[in-house]
Amino acid sequence: MTALQSDEQVPGAGTRSSVDRIRNAALKCFAARGSSATSLRAVAAEAGVSPGLVQHHFATKANLIKAVDDHVLGVMAEALTQPIPEPPADTIADVGSRVTSLVAGEPDVVAYVGRALTDGSSLGAQLFDSLAAIGAERWRVRAEQGLTRPDLDPIWGTLNPLVLALGAWVLRAHIERHLPEPLETPEQLQRWQNATDSLLRDGQMRHDS
Repeated sequence: MTALQSDEQVPGAGTRSSVDRIRNAALKCFAARGSSATSLRAVAAEAGVSPGLVQHHFATKANLIKAVDDHVLGVMAEALTQPIPEPPADTIADVGSRVTSLVAGEPDVVAYVGRALTDGSSLGAQLFDSLAAIGAERWRVRAEQGLTRPDLDPIWGTLNPLVLALGAWVLRAHIERHLPEPLETPEQLQRWQNATDSLLRDGQMRHDS
């Protein structure tokens, strides 16, 4: 089990549907305002339940934050920890499509991760370090397959794709001021993936003449 693969443990009893609804509401609120600025009452209002039900399921705000963090870790793990495909598959495009699928399908998770990476939380450090480890393993596999440029610094070969992906999540509000429509629209996601894939493919992968 990688550091991204964390088992969610929600205290209290109750139906799975109400627990998930409250957790998802908390994720949305935390992503928008931060966990410190979000009360349990605000989460209850977003979820359409009573504050008492939130406390019944989670008892404390710390438990609710942990449930959200564990959920986010699980979503990220499912999307990004799969082995890279064997050649001649386009491994750059494979990873790129996973990243853009997260933006399209899990906008609150992406927003929460962006906040975690900039607010100094332990989750942000855990996510970055885990993704860096995944990237290092992918670089090792590609290098063994003779796909990477031998002149590149392997540390930055690992980190640059991560900077390009997570940097866009963190700077999304600024990036969107330069786009004709929001980043999560299909056309803009495809443009972003095409540009990033081309940059990585031409800059990091070996091209034999």
